[in-house]
Amino acid sequence: MTEPDESRPDDEANEIPDVAETAADAADATAEAADDTADTDDTDTAAADDTATDDDTAEAVDEGEVLFYEPGGSWWVVSIGPILIGAVLATEIAGPGQVHWPVMMIFAVILVGFSLVQVHAARTHVSVRLTEVTLQQGTRKLPLTDIAKIYPENNGPEHQTWESARALGELPAVPRRRKGVGVKLADGGLAQAWARDVGRFRDELTVAHQAAQMGLPPRGRRDDS
Repeated sequence: MTEPDESRPDDEANEIPDVAETAADAADATAEAADDTADTDDTDTAAADDTATDDDTAEAVDEGEVLFYEPGGSWWVVSIGPILIGAVLATEIAGPGQVHWPVMMIFAVILVGFSLVQVHAARTHVSVRLTEVTLQQGTRKLPLTDIAKIYPENNGPEHQTWESARALGELPAVPRRRKGVGVKLADGGLAQAWARDVGRFRDELTVAHQAAQMGLPPRGRRDDS
């Protein structure tokens, strides 16, 4: 007779703890993954809170009222091309000759496109915006506290040093049809602020600069207090 295999119950008994250990390991791994996910969520939440804080700080910056503004270019210039093309078309339609529609359309596209580029460039690089806190010349904006001194207008025959200084902004010199206002920056350098209506610009810049040097807040916050 064949003797019963007495080792099988032992093997099965050994397999049961192995299965239990495997299940326990799987549970631990699941718990660790859950913990990692929770840590990631906490990190994302903290990052979102930091971003919200930064946004709130950015929104909290108050430049005050706009004291002086020159856009640098007017959009009405774009209408000159269509007006000229319309006048030529009216003349050709009223006359006995042929109307050159393709040629007129090409000239219209060229004139309008050129005008759009010119006006956009002027409004980007030749604009002036002065607030109670900042001065923007073209694409450059600087706090008024970065200006140490504003030089008076030169009414004499002698050339002043600041008149040879670089213009504020990205342009190397004062733009055409604008006049400069000499300023000394906080780092010791000389520069020229500029505007078309330079008299009014100088007055507004001087008053705003004095208020900034005295540490006065914008008028809106002064009224609230």
